[in-house]
Amino acid sequence: MSMTTKKRAPRKKADQRAESIEQILDAAEYLFSKNGLHGVTLRDVGKRVGIHTTLVHYYFKDKKNLFEAVFARRAGVTSDRRMVALEQYEAKAKGKPTVEGALHAFLDTDLDLYYEGGVNWMNYAAFCARVSNTPEGAELMDVYFDPVVLKLVNILKRALPDYSDEDIFWGYHFVTGALMNTLARTGRIDRLSGGICHSDDFPAVKKRIARFMAAGFVTLKD
Repeated sequence: MSMTTKKRAPRKKADQRAESIEQILDAAEYLFSKNGLHGVTLRDVGKRVGIHTTLVHYYFKDKKNLFEAVFARRAGVTSDRRMVALEQYEAKAKGKPTVEGALHAFLDTDLDLYYEGGVNWMNYAAFCARVSNTPEGAELMDVYFDPVVLKLVNILKRALPDYSDEDIFWGYHFVTGALMNTLARTGRIDRLSGGICHSDDFPAVKKRIARFMAAGFVTLKD
């Protein structure tokens, strides 16, 4: 070995730990997105990473703890980005928001994040879609997403001053249902359309969903 050749510095334990945790979270995110909380074991996660189950237990005391960590890892990012987008839209609207404008701020930001973020973010999208209708998933949705959802609702109330709170909350319910169905990427639209539409084509969804859902709000008022 040349005297001028530098030895590679040994990796710090903190770096090794961080890498192991990320690998476990990525594996769990993928598996939960396909099979839900109750269809995955810590052994499944360890097998996908290529490590023993005891190491998964070392970092996460049980499956529920791992599930919550998977949810939390990206929830703050998506929630914060949407909050910023809504605040920026509010400022731009100067007291005269529209339903479509508010929905674009809320929906487009999220769709861009998932689509541009790559495979792991798309896995997280499917994960959220799968678990949103489960008790454990809904509880976490309340914790991480209620502030940004209520921000959207408040803007919608100003955009639709003659609408009842009941109609606006039902409208949001239908919006989030369409969003979660999109994030699930089941492939059903691919088959139904004979390949004209693709469930992972989020840019195509982004082009249409806010306008479509805004029109739906118009029909809610008696």
